[in-house]
Amino acid sequence: MTEATALYDLPGPRTRRRHALYGALSTVVILALLAWILYLLFDTGQFTSTKWMPFAYQGIQELLLRGLGNTLKAFAVAAVLSLALGGLLATGRLSDHRPVRWLATLVVEFFRAMPVLVMIFFIFVALRVQPLPALVAGLTLYNGSVLAEVFRSGVNAVERGQREAAFALGMRKTQVMAHVLVPQAVRAMLPAIISQLVVALKDTSLGFLITYEEFLHAGKLIASDLDYDLPFIPVVMVISPIYIGMCMLLSWFADWVSRRERRSPKTKGVAVATPGPGALLPGGVPPTAPRP
Repeated sequence: MTEATALYDLPGPRTRRRHALYGALSTVVILALLAWILYLLFDTGQFTSTKWMPFAYQGIQELLLRGLGNTLKAFAVAAVLSLALGGLLATGRLSDHRPVRWLATLVVEFFRAMPVLVMIFFIFVALRVQPLPALVAGLTLYNGSVLAEVFRSGVNAVERGQREAAFALGMRKTQVMAHVLVPQAVRAMLPAIISQLVVALKDTSLGFLITYEEFLHAGKLIASDLDYDLPFIPVVMVISPIYIGMCMLLSWFADWVSRRERRSPKTKGVAVATPGPGALLPGGVPPTAPRP
C-alpha cells in the first residue's frame, strides 16, 4: 500500500518499474543520437588534423583572444548603458506627470518592438557610426527598453502597504523609491535582469554582420580559410563552449548575488553604557521608595 502526500501519491512498485523503463529507453535514444552525430562528424572528416591545425598557431590564438576581448568590451559597455537607460525609462514610466509617462511609454514600446539587427544596421549604415558604437547603441536601446519594464514591474510588485507607510511617515516620493521600494524590488528583479544581460551577451555576436571584430567574426575568418579545408565545424566546437561558459558564469554570478541577498544581515554588538540614577525631581531630592 502506497503512502500519500499533500501534492501527489507516491508511485508504487509497478509505477517505479515503468518509470525506470522509460528512463532506460530515453538514455538509449540519447546515446544513439550522440553516436549518430559522432559518426557523421567522423564520416565527413571533421576531426582530421588539417581542420584542427589552425588552433595550434599563435596568430590564430591571438585572433580569437582579441575577438573575445572585443566581445566582452562591447557587452560590458552595453550592459552598463542598458541598466542606466532602463532605470531612466522606468523612472519616466512611474512618473506622476502624464507627458513624461507617455513619452517614456512610447520610447519603451517602440524599441522593444524593433528588431535588434535592424537598429544596429540603421545606426551603422544610415547614421554612419563606427562598428563598436553602432553595436553598443543597438544593444542598449533594445535591452534598456526591456529592462525598463522589468524595473517598473518589480517596483509595482512591492506590497502597496510599504509605499503607503513610507508616505505616512512624511517621506517624499524620491525617498520612498530610493529607500523603500527599490531595495525590496531588486531581489525580485535580479533573475530577470541577469537573463536579459545574458541575451545582451549573446547578441554581441551580431557585430560580425557590421564587420566588428568580435569573437564570432574571428571564428568566421578561420572557418572560411581554404588552406585548412574550411574548418567550420571545429570552429563551432571551439567557440560554442566559450559562449555557453560565459553565459553560465553570468548566471552563476546572479545565483551567488541572490543567495547573498537572502542571507540575514549580520549585526555587531554595541556597547551600552551602565544606567545611572534617574533625573532629580524638582526640589533636588531623589525619589525614594515609601517606607512600610
